[in-house]
Formats: sequence, structure tokens, C-alpha cells
Amino acid sequence: MSLKIGYSIILAIKLLLAIPGALYAQIEFRSSDVPIVVIETNGQEIPDDPRIVADMGIIDNGQGNRNYMTDPFNGYQGKISIEVRGSTSQDFPKKQYAIETQNDDGSNNNVSLLGMPVENDWILYAPYSDKSMMRNMLAYKLSENLGHYAPRTRSCELVLNGEYAGVYVLIEKIKQDNNRVDIADLDPDETSGDDLTGGYLLKLDRPPGKNTITWNTIATGTRVQLVYPGSDECAPEQQEYIANYLDNFEEALYADNFSDSLAGYREYLDLPSALDYFFVNEIAKNVDAYRLSTYFYKDRNSRGGKLCFGPVWDFNIAFANVDYLEGYKADGLVTPGHPWWNRFLEDTVFEDALMSRWKQIRENEFSHSKIMGIIDSMAEDLAESQQRNFQCWDILLSNIWPNYFMGGSYQAEVTYLKEWILARMNWLDGYLNYSPEPAGPVTAYETKAYPNPFTSSFTYEFNLGREEHITLQLYDFSGRLLAEIVPDSEFGEGTHRVTWNSMDSDQILPSGFYAIVLKAGGSIVSTDVIIKYH
Repeated sequence: MSLKIGYSIILAIKLLLAIPGALYAQIEFRSSDVPIVVIETNGQEIPDDPRIVADMGIIDNGQGNRNYMTDPFNGYQGKISIEVRGSTSQDFPKKQYAIETQNDDGSNNNVSLLGMPVENDWILYAPYSDKSMMRNMLAYKLSENLGHYAPRTRSCELVLNGEYAGVYVLIEKIKQDNNRVDIADLDPDETSGDDLTGGYLLKLDRPPGKNTITWNTIATGTRVQLVYPGSDECAPEQQEYIANYLDNFEEALYADNFSDSLAGYREYLDLPSALDYFFVNEIAKNVDAYRLSTYFYKDRNSRGGKLCFGPVWDFNIAFANVDYLEGYKADGLVTPGHPWWNRFLEDTVFEDALMSRWKQIRENEFSHSKIMGIIDSMAEDLAESQQRNFQCWDILLSNIWPNYFMGGSYQAEVTYLKEWILARMNWLDGYLNYSPEPAGPVTAYETKAYPNPFTSSFTYEFNLGREEHITLQLYDFSGRLLAEIVPDSEFGEGTHRVTWNSMDSDQILPSGFYAIVLKAGGSIVSTDVIIKYH
């Protein structure tokens, strides 16, 4: 019996008989506005390791067209190998999977899935603790917009062994490939000359599985994993070369003349890639940044030959979706980070390059409007499927590790993400000495709220170009007036500061985002976002 015929019979029986406990009957899953992935393991449990062989079909009628469970498999129909993947995420009931498209004989079946370039290794990522279901996609899109390869993604809905499993994200697995990390092929017999110098794909991460080449660098003891070439293809000369290259990089990085343009660490490091890698991780305040899920690579000397950081990877607990290491705060750099990056920031050339590049991208790829537009577009794509997902996984009001914020609705999760990013960019603007150009004519109203975030009290500073009647109010993001910080009062020209303590309020303010509204002559002239945390 074919996968499609067998599955259609099961579906019809469940829908007609409304079997108790059948998720199809509960959510009436007959069609979707995103692609549908159907996997049948034929009675086998999916283990962590080794992979099992299963059948997969994809229904993808194209952008703007509806996908029905009764439609033929037109996006893929064939064999896959599959296993559970992830580290802490393996404890979640909604599992994520690594899959490989295969031919019947078990060989690689390089195909295009959901419009992505041809390959055979893929990830079915399961958004669970990230209730916006877009943090990974957002980080990858931001990096891509800066001109770097980042894994391509497509949202879909998964049906596994006849059970609706919710919204998933199909992601390209990071690997050496012309359409992924495009570095030179490195064959085992290429052990001299320019051939030996690349390409190498490397990673800093938790202890790897078996058959992975790892070593510790001499200066910092950093454990490095060699992703490509694999252990069965890497010649001893190649491992020795890349290990020595990293040791030489560290030696230059920690030397007294480390910032020297010729003898310093920048002789080994591709500076543009490091800058943009920094920005994507810092705008997300990714608590795992620089030390976990950190990919970098070295191509042949004839093709640039320096260490390049990227692709970015694993942002499900970034963008304030974390309750430790102060990852929920909009201020501060990522901590604890990695000693390499601490040293980079001691280099005035690196710092100057950061500020120059930040100004450039804030006025283009990282402008408020472009980033908010990306989020709005992703939320629109998920508007229908997220409802079924949270019927299947009723977690919107649950504290799923390591949630800091629980909004109780999908829209609240998206709003929290957007407002936190705006606050984060404002802090980074200050850190990197960037002042956005005003959208219209310069006004006399210059405002600032600090500390931001605050625990119990904050100070609001505003500058007036002339004598004005001022009102200062605090709102929540539902538009509810919480406090009249300053009733209608007359203020003269100059700078004024008002301190407000939430402990003096009649209402208990929970952690979250609030708006400080400044009115002059009864008209709103400034709105500032401020965050309260415990």
C-alpha cells in the first residue's frame, strides 16, 4: 500500500467516525495555507540515534494556493531517514527531527524541498518554547539581508503517523555545499599547497557525538569541532593545518601588538563577517552566542583564506525568550560570551568598524521599518496555522523553559517580540554612538527614559525649546492609561527631569512593555517605550 493511499484511508476513517482523541477530529485539519508534510514511520519509534527509514510526502501547491490533505504529494514523495535531534529541546513533547531524503537503495536523493536549492540533509524544527514560532527564521533572514548565507526556511504543518503535530519549520542543515556554506571541496589527498588551506567548516558547541574530530586551542583551551571535512575524510595533514591556523590566530590575538594591521589578529580574521555576526547575535541578545552553535569557516587562501564567522544558527531562546543571564533585558552585551570577542572589543579598529557598519545597516537592512516588516510578514504567514498549532499544543499560558514572558495569545507574543527588539535597537544605538535621523523636521522635544529596563522607578528627561503646558502619562500596550506622571503643568524652556516610582502607583505593574506619552498643549509630541522587569 502506498504512503498516499494508506494515509488517505486513515484520514477518511478518522474524519467520518470522529475517533475520540484523534487530533484530526479535534481541530478538523483538512487543509492549510502553508505546505503540509506527511511522514509515516510504519510502526517504528523515531530514536535519537540511529536513524530509521520512513516515508515522506509533501503537499505544496505554491504561494497563495491552498493545500488539501486530499491533494497528491507534489512537493516530495519518497524515502527518508529520520532521527530526533536537539539537546535540551529533546525534553519537549513536540520533537524536532533531522531528515535525509533517500533513494530506495539508501543513497542520497538530492532534491529541492519547498523551493529551496537541491540537497539531501534537512531539519524539521519544532517551535515550542518560542511561541512566536519565528525567532530562528527572523535571525536567519536578518543575516541573509546583510549579505551572508544563512539557512533558508519554510513554515509548514506536520502530520506524523496519522497525528497532527503542529507548525514546523523546514530548515537547511548547515553543511559544505555550493548552495549552503560555499567553500572549496577538500579531498583527503589534498595535503599540500593552496589545496591544503581550505575549505574547513568549524563549530564551537556542546560536546559532540561520536566520530567527530575535536581539539582544544593552545591559548584559550577553546574546544573546536571540525564539521567539514568529516572524520572519515580528513587527512592528518589537514587536521594539523587547521589546528595550527587557529593557534596562530590566537597567538596573534593575545599578543601585545594584537591590533597591528599586518602582524595582528586581523591578518587571520575576516572582519566584515565578524561585524555582521556580532550584530545579528547582539540584536537578538542570544545568550548562547559566540560559545554554542557557533559556526565559522576558512576557505582556501586563493579564495580569501581568512576565518569567517557564520552561518548564524539556533535562536529559539534569543530575542528575550529566556529568563537567565539577563537575556530578557534590552540593555547590555551578551554575557558570558567567549574570550575571543572580549579581545576583539579591546581593538579600537574593531570598535570603529562596528560603529561605522552599524550606522550603515541601521539606515538600511536594520531600520525599524524593515525589521518590523519582516516580523509582520512572518506573523501574517502563520496567522491561520498558529491557531491549529496552539489547539494541539495548549501552551500559550504555560511557562515553557526558559520563557520569561507569557502573553496568553499569539498576538501578544508577536507584540512582545517587536517591542523588545525596538528597545534593544535603541540601546545598541546608544552603545554604538548612533543617532537615527529624525523622520521629519527636527522638533524641540528631545526625550529619554532611564534606566531602561527599570525595576521600580525610572527618570524621564525631556527638553523644551520654549515654555509649554506639559502632560506626561504611562500606558500599557493595550492602550490603557496606568498613571498620570505629570498632570497638565507649565514648564519653561530647557531640560527637565521627572522621576516616577511604580511603588507609588495604585496598580501593581507586572514585567513587560509600557509607553511613556509626552503631550504638549494637549497634543502627543513623543512616545517612548520602556520595559519593566522584576
